[in-house]
Amino acid sequence: MARKDNAADAANAGRLKQIALTYKMTRKADKMIGLVLAAVGIGTLGVFLAIGFLIGHPVYLGILGLLLAFLATAIVFGRRAERAAFGQMEGQPGAAAAVLDNIGRGWTTTPAVAMNRSQDVVHRAVGKAGIVLVAEGNPNRVKSLLAAEKKKMNRVVADVPVHDIIVGNGEGLVELKKLRTTMLKLPRVLTGPQVTATNDRLRAMGDLLSNMPLPKGPMPRGMKLPKGGPKGR
Repeated sequence: MARKDNAADAANAGRLKQIALTYKMTRKADKMIGLVLAAVGIGTLGVFLAIGFLIGHPVYLGILGLLLAFLATAIVFGRRAERAAFGQMEGQPGAAAAVLDNIGRGWTTTPAVAMNRSQDVVHRAVGKAGIVLVAEGNPNRVKSLLAAEKKKMNRVVADVPVHDIIVGNGEGLVELKKLRTTMLKLPRVLTGPQVTATNDRLRAMGDLLSNMPLPKGPMPRGMKLPKGGPKGR
């Protein structure tokens, strides 16, 4: 029993520490967070207390108001903390991958499946909506990366729909803060077993490419590639 109590106390302390850390990080980007939370909490409690006095039940309405004030404060805090986090991540390399990692259950994310010298990158997520390729970088440059990756997907999983999203601010782009919502709105067309099978096929493709034998050392002079061999791009 004592061990369970100690574990519960440690868990509660960890949550409080995490909340405090989140608040400090949010306050750096949102200076009004403290005043906003106080206004929401006090305002909600005040409204219920006023109603309680009007109908003659201030204690009951006060308790209810206190609970709802705490709930409302938590909801507002969560939304503003999320907005502040997205604001700090915006424009940072790998920001889209961080969002994909926290998209929720049912999705498998593979970061940086394609990249060019300019550090434009494409991430891949697989779920019941199919395959979603998420690109971040220069919109004009990432289109060729997306096209090449979609072509590769069609060779391996031609029966699975492939969506592409470019993260950014502008026409035809998806803002980082809307990436998760946009993906969750995609129509679900695959079953759980089909998602698993798709992941297995993509994983096998990755293993095949990584294990493909490559010649070591320079090519001997005068040696020509056989007809039908790989051509330089």
